[in-house]
Amino acid sequence: MTDSIMSKAATMEIPINSNGDTGTLQEDDSLEQAAKLQWSLDEKVGSSRDTRDLQQVMVSGPNLNETNIVSGGYGGTVEGIIPTSSVTGPAVHYNPDFQKRIPVTGFGSNMHHSSSSSSMAAEQTTRGVAVEKLEYMKKWGFNTYKCTKQMISERFGRGSRTVDLEMEAQIEVLRDTKRKYENVLRLARALTNHFYNMVQTQHALGDTFADLSQKSPELRDEFGYNAETQKLLCKNGETLLGAINFFVSSINTLVNKTMEDTLMTIKMFENARLEFDAYRSDLDELNMGPRDAVTMARIEAAQQQYHVHREKYERLRSDVTIKLKFLEENKVKVMHKQLLLFHNAISAYFAGNQQQLEQTLKQFNIKLKPPGAEKPSWLEEQ
Repeated sequence: MTDSIMSKAATMEIPINSNGDTGTLQEDDSLEQAAKLQWSLDEKVGSSRDTRDLQQVMVSGPNLNETNIVSGGYGGTVEGIIPTSSVTGPAVHYNPDFQKRIPVTGFGSNMHHSSSSSSMAAEQTTRGVAVEKLEYMKKWGFNTYKCTKQMISERFGRGSRTVDLEMEAQIEVLRDTKRKYENVLRLARALTNHFYNMVQTQHALGDTFADLSQKSPELRDEFGYNAETQKLLCKNGETLLGAINFFVSSINTLVNKTMEDTLMTIKMFENARLEFDAYRSDLDELNMGPRDAVTMARIEAAQQQYHVHREKYERLRSDVTIKLKFLEENKVKVMHKQLLLFHNAISAYFAGNQQQLEQTLKQFNIKLKPPGAEKPSWLEEQ
């Protein structure tokens, strides 16, 4: 009886009019009544029927020739089995309790879990970076406070400082030498500019003399040899400019690179000395105070910082000593070569000895750039 009622409810036709609405409401009511009757019959059958159906499904599995259809209408929903072919098989009824026992996991839940874990990892990374920066700023502020306090104490004569008389004397000599060499570099550049203008003037004067020798037949010879003299002076002047430019470039490298690098190391050494004295003074103040548990913990931490900054100070002191030694050796070697070049080139030029001037440039491996080589060509600019 249950199967006949279910078959009638499931195969019942629902007429649709031209507007897409259901034709009558009576057939919808009959569908609703059939569904209610089906549910009441299923409840009366009880757990024995459910157990038998479950065993049948577990043993033979659902029949693929039958489809579980949920029909929705105006009055409600009807669930049942509709045969899809003539092949018969055991009927499989809908069991809501059996469906509730099957855990459902899908791709969406995995995506949600992975996205939540990645967001948590990113949040932890950001939090770790923020904590790192906060700790760094805290240490930097504490260190700056101590160094500023030590600096003010030294300027007002209240604090003590570590003094290395030999090292400070060498540093002062280096700074004085750098100032003098900067003056030499400034004067050499000025000489180069003035001499370059003179060579350009000689070149223009030689061209003018050559032009006048062509247009003045009565003074052709006089203008001619004056033009040749100016062109020869211009050529020798360009050779001397090559030697002076090499001299200026070498002095610039010595002053603004080699000496500057040593002075940067000296600046780091002086900062390390200030930090060392600041933590040393802090440790002395703690040692003169009471010796309770809190103070002993602070003294132990101060001793650790004192040893760390002492090692840094001694390491940078050794670096400065080595760099000062090598700088002195390099300075003597470079200046010996450059001063000899400058003297020979100037002497040969003003003596009018073109051969000696060219030999001086070959001796120091100086190659002159051809005229117009400093300006890039049209293809190089593209």
